[in-house]
Amino acid sequence: MSVSSSQRPPQRARRKLPRGWRTPRWLNRLGASCLIGGQALSAMAKGRINANDLMAELMEAGPASFLIVVITGLAAGTVFNIQVAAELSKQGASATVGGLLALGLAREIAPILTATLITGKVATAYAAQLGTMKVTEQIDAITMLRTDPVEYLVVPRVLAMVIMAPVQCLLFFWVGIWSGQVSSTLLYQIPPSVFWNSVRTWMEPSDLPAMLLKAVVFGLQIAVISCGWGLTTKGGPKEVGSSTTGAVVMILVTVALMDALLTKILFG
Repeated sequence: MSVSSSQRPPQRARRKLPRGWRTPRWLNRLGASCLIGGQALSAMAKGRINANDLMAELMEAGPASFLIVVITGLAAGTVFNIQVAAELSKQGASATVGGLLALGLAREIAPILTATLITGKVATAYAAQLGTMKVTEQIDAITMLRTDPVEYLVVPRVLAMVIMAPVQCLLFFWVGIWSGQVSSTLLYQIPPSVFWNSVRTWMEPSDLPAMLLKAVVFGLQIAVISCGWGLTTKGGPKEVGSSTTGAVVMILVTVALMDALLTKILFG
């Protein structure tokens, strides 16, 4: 026996989740950034790299930022000595100044400060450029031309950051060591031979490769998150600034967490 429509129980309307139960937008964007990064790495593994675009991004991620890295490295090495060498000299341990500076720079200071500088100089540019292209529908135009926007826009930026981040980190390290030696000699009369002998004694062969590994991981994070935040920008031109700020905050947080993890793995 069939039941008439008037006798059927009413269907319940679909209820939306309360606002507090929805996935936060930053988490959705972080997931989208990871997918974009995976697509970029896959394209790089297949050799889909435009040499001209790569050279342009290498110039932006590298030489355009060298001056900032050099100035900060000079300041970091000098400030470290002002804070540490004075106390060690009072304790009669001035011979350890070079080793402590080298270890501090290689294991922590150089990678994390270089990542911070690159975030402020390069990641903001990436997020703003791609965010502007997104809100002005240039990304849609690229897609309509049957061009993969990830391959065209993200791959050169990711590869440039992976290459230039360890180069800048190594530059920061050597500038910091050199400024530390000069300042310790001028301010605390520590002979250069004593300083460099301490560096050779304290540093282990694995310290520099570990430093460069940190820089590569941080460079990959910076490029993927900044490009991901740019490509997921929604709304008008005002949202470009919000995306840029959000990308910087997320990069700094994730780099700090990754730094703690890598430090435990490499030096724990």
